[in-house]
Amino acid sequence: MICPKCKSENVTIQIVNESKLVKAHHSFIWWVLIGWWWTFIKWIFFTFPALIFKIFGIGSRKKIVNTQKRINVCQNCGHTW
Repeated sequence: MICPKCKSENVTIQIVNESKLVKAHHSFIWWVLIGWWWTFIKWIFFTFPALIFKIFGIGSRKKIVNTQKRINVCQNCGHTW
């Protein structure tokens, strides 16, 4: 492989793993069948506990999404692409 900046062939290829924390959401079908009435009932009958759970993030579903990227690094000039 040749560096596009300095035209050197002293290039290494690295695989970089990037992790990202995202909040898992319910699907559209869940909201159509269950979510619209469950949210309403939860806020009417469980207002105080629901506020506590919402404030402190108890029960919030999160997942880690890993993506891998290939990065080329020129050993002469340090250019990455």
